[in-house]
Amino acid sequence: MVISQRPAPSAIETTKDARRDLVGWDPNNAHTWNSKIAWTTLWVTTFNLMLAFIIWYLPGALIPTLGTITGWNLTESQSYWLLAMPGLTGGALRLVWMTLPPLIGTRPMMILSSALMIIPFVGWTWVVTLPTQPPYGLLLALALAAGIGGGVFSGYMPSTSYFFPKAKQGIALGLQAGIGNFGVSVVQFVVPWAIGFSMFGIAGQVSKTEVGESFVWLQNPGLIFIPFALVGCALTWTTLKSVPMKANLKQQFDIFNNKHTWLMTMQYVLTFGIFSGLAGTFGMLLKQQFGPEYLKWVFLGALVGSLVRMSWGPLCDKFGGAIWTFVAGIGMALSAGIVLFGQLSTRDKEPNLEIFMVGMLLIFFFAGIGNASTFKQMPMIFSARQAGGVIGWTAAIAAFGPFIFSVAFNYFSRVQVFSFIIVYAVACAVVSWHFYARPRAEAKS
Repeated sequence: MVISQRPAPSAIETTKDARRDLVGWDPNNAHTWNSKIAWTTLWVTTFNLMLAFIIWYLPGALIPTLGTITGWNLTESQSYWLLAMPGLTGGALRLVWMTLPPLIGTRPMMILSSALMIIPFVGWTWVVTLPTQPPYGLLLALALAAGIGGGVFSGYMPSTSYFFPKAKQGIALGLQAGIGNFGVSVVQFVVPWAIGFSMFGIAGQVSKTEVGESFVWLQNPGLIFIPFALVGCALTWTTLKSVPMKANLKQQFDIFNNKHTWLMTMQYVLTFGIFSGLAGTFGMLLKQQFGPEYLKWVFLGALVGSLVRMSWGPLCDKFGGAIWTFVAGIGMALSAGIVLFGQLSTRDKEPNLEIFMVGMLLIFFFAGIGNASTFKQMPMIFSARQAGGVIGWTAAIAAFGPFIFSVAFNYFSRVQVFSFIIVYAVACAVVSWHFYARPRAEAKS
């Protein structure tokens, strides 16, 4: 991926056509890097990335309650398939979005992304107000559309890497991904609160559970988030600039000839794949084992993981990312072991909420460390031209996490799923230590 620039430029300029394309941009050259442009881009795109995660996980936050509404009749299996659909399209669209920055430019890609996200926001706000359950195919289509929020990540993160020097990419990418991930905990916190009261006099829905009947207003989260989505579109259009690039698909896909592309994909599937997958199914796991009244705590997992991802960037810049990826693998294996212990030790009696929550929150904690560390490693392992593509690719594959875990919990027991997490985490820790973290590692990072 080649960034267009003039020989030895001394200042940043913009093209005459729209004052939006940066010319002579080289973030690793102090004379051609403009920190104001870089940080403005970071904050605007991070705001939109948070909205992307909100719409990606909005169906997952609504579905556990949706099945209790009078006139609706969603089975547990249907609910899990609806939970899976945003993960399916999120991963698939990331394979598309990873190619867009070098094909159409960073600013056009971001404008397109912010505009498309409005569609599922409006769709889910409307469909929950219907008095009877619409065709299941319509719900599947809206769940698939919510995957747009997951897909845009693979365009946003590579674009951010083009605006910052290598020395600051750990902090910049950690902040963007970490704050963006907050969208998961935001939507999981806001939905249980927002559906509990009337807004603008709009009628609510009757929810029937084991504890009785109550009114809920499932359209409220959409009514709250849609104005923010419109603001995000406006900010993107008015403030962002584009880094002109030249790279066809063949040039972008040469990353697949490098074995480290596949090894880092393995690592990021461990961290973000499990983070996103468990965040998407956390609500159903709580509801099934402990009851719907515990859905109010579902936001804690994503909150912990996002806080850690955001704060660990400076530590990765200081000590390197590889050692933290190794720590994340060991930590996730031990944490999944705690959850597994709780499942096995309470097989014939009521599950233990405390053991479950401790184990799950520790998984999210160590996943957050790994999410920060892997994004530090990739710009160090790969050339500047390849790093953006690798970031986009690994993010795309890991985004299938919500789909994989929704299907897994639908067809396998919780004991089997968490046993697999332990085995996979240990395997990733071994790979991380051998290739990247040990003193004489092949690609010390």
